[in-house]
Amino acid sequence: MTRPLDIVFLGLALSSSWGNGHATTYRALIKGLRPDGHRVLFLERDVPWYADHRDLATPDFCELAYYSDLDAMIALYGERLRNADAVIVGSYVPQGVALIDKLEALGPNRLCFYDIDTPVTLAKLDRGDEEYVAKRQIPTFDAYFSFSGGEVLTRLEQNFGAQKAVALYCSVDQERYANTGEPPIWDLGYLGTYSPDRQPTLERLLLEPARRLPGMRFVVAGPQYPAEIDWPSNVERIEHLAPADHASFYSRQRFTLNVTRSDMISAGWSPSVRLFEAAACGTPVISDNWRGLDELLPDGEALIVARGADDVMLALMELSERERMAIAAAAKGRVLDGHTGAVRAGELVRILSNLPISPAYERISA
Repeated sequence: MTRPLDIVFLGLALSSSWGNGHATTYRALIKGLRPDGHRVLFLERDVPWYADHRDLATPDFCELAYYSDLDAMIALYGERLRNADAVIVGSYVPQGVALIDKLEALGPNRLCFYDIDTPVTLAKLDRGDEEYVAKRQIPTFDAYFSFSGGEVLTRLEQNFGAQKAVALYCSVDQERYANTGEPPIWDLGYLGTYSPDRQPTLERLLLEPARRLPGMRFVVAGPQYPAEIDWPSNVERIEHLAPADHASFYSRQRFTLNVTRSDMISAGWSPSVRLFEAAACGTPVISDNWRGLDELLPDGEALIVARGADDVMLALMELSERERMAIAAAAKGRVLDGHTGAVRAGELVRILSNLPISPAYERISA
């Protein structure tokens, strides 16, 4: 076993899960680091949106601090950043490019990037959009941890010059996500913030089946859905669902729907944290299709792939209870064996421990 590490994360959000999937991803990963004594500081930009919707303001598994100004944050935490075993910057951090430049100038032992939006990032960089990371910065990271695996890793190294691109998929906190024993009240549900590129799939795989199956009950939970959406009368809407309520939400569904963003479908090998959370709760998943999905949860064995409303309706009406529960059990077993926060934390620590320390003068002169 490696010695305990001192790790500093600078991510989009840990304190608030409102309107983002980053918080639950960081929470599961960092909680997984705690049992082995790793020390973690999470620095979060103090922005009004998350400040007004914090559902974990004081975590008990790491130190969480907020900052409003980059220079003031560097002045306050500079020594910790320089001396930490690893500094890991996340995607979509405000003023990310400036932040990375300032961190690089400090010469930390290991400077890494955790991209929880890899397909989106690469699509943005291809358009010349450097909102939170610049193309020139990618070769400076000792490791580029990617939400996506597969071919994306080769592209990061060959086309963008990443020194070491490694898949670090999202994960589930198995202490929080387990079946609650509540009886199902919805036949099919979906949890996710509104996204224009996901909405057509949600329409096709949930709203259309709801219209055609008026005797069944459906639910969509998540913020930012436009007022003009025509929700069928048998679709219940929940504006926001805090992580503490996710397990109950999944447990009360016969099936849950997984919908993937278009950039992530194009990239492949980009599982959503919702996929793992639902499976850990023992709820069978109906999902759109993308490359790499079958390697994680094989179609027909641990998941049902749906290409249209008819596939969803067939699952809802024709699958026996024994078949439904067998699919749920297969998915749960795969997720608990390979996709928990503890498993992912172990992967992170092994990779960090094998990275050489970069002397400040080498990094600054590179």
